[in-house]
Formats: sequence, C-alpha cells, structure tokens
Amino acid sequence: MLLVIDIGNTNIVLGIYRETTTGGGEGADQGKALLHHWRIATRVEQTGDEYGILIANLFHLARIVPEQVKGAIVASVVPPIQSALVRVLKRNFRISPLLVGPGIKTGMPILCDNPREVGADRIVNAVAAFDRMQQAVIVV
Repeated sequence: MLLVIDIGNTNIVLGIYRETTTGGGEGADQGKALLHHWRIATRVEQTGDEYGILIANLFHLARIVPEQVKGAIVASVVPPIQSALVRVLKRNFRISPLLVGPGIKTGMPILCDNPREVGADRIVNAVAAFDRMQQAVIVV
C-alpha cells in the first residue's frame, strides 16, 4: 500500500492506495486503487506525536495495519508540519517518504520563470490531471 499526504494551509488530505492488476499475463494493466481517504485540519501547533496518534487511529478504524504501508509520498506547502510528519513516517512506519518539491522528476516540465516557486500542491495536481486525461490539460 502507498500512503499519500497533501499538507495544505487549511487541511491535510491523506489517502491509501493499493496496487491493482486487471487482465492476465503480459497484457495485465497495473494501476492504483484508492482504498481510503481522510481530511484533517492543518494545525501548526500540533506535535508530530499528536499527528502520529491521529493517523494510527484513522488506520485502526479503516482496519489498515501500518506494516501494510510500503511507501509514502508527501506534498506540502507547510514546512513545519512536513518535518513533523516525515519524523512520524520514519518512526511509526519505518518509511522514508518521497517529498514533492523543487527538483523532483515528474516527467512534466514546469514552464515558468522560476519553477522553484511552484508549490508542491500545484505540481501534484498537474501530474494527476495529466495522468487522468492522458493528454494536454489546463488546471485552474
């Protein structure tokens, strides 16, 4: 399973994806299926331990065992919370997450004057839109 986390100024959105395979043999189509998702309030004053407890409770309610999570991706526009959640993922899940940010290789060029100023949330939204549409797309 893959844990994805989008840390925004108002909310933190978490999702659990499971790999899927359709068809059989060499023609099998592999993808990801969203199993669960949650939205929690972004609170800079909340500690990593508190976020860890909250995530553990969400997993428990969804009957997800932390050891089932084999990877994580974090996109954040709130650096203090990103740091806290990275520590939680390393400690509780024994995972070093992939961090979305300047310099990440998405296969999609960021054509603007200063690509380093583009927020992680906008990068993942653009990649997701292209993945869904499989053609040029405008994200507003």
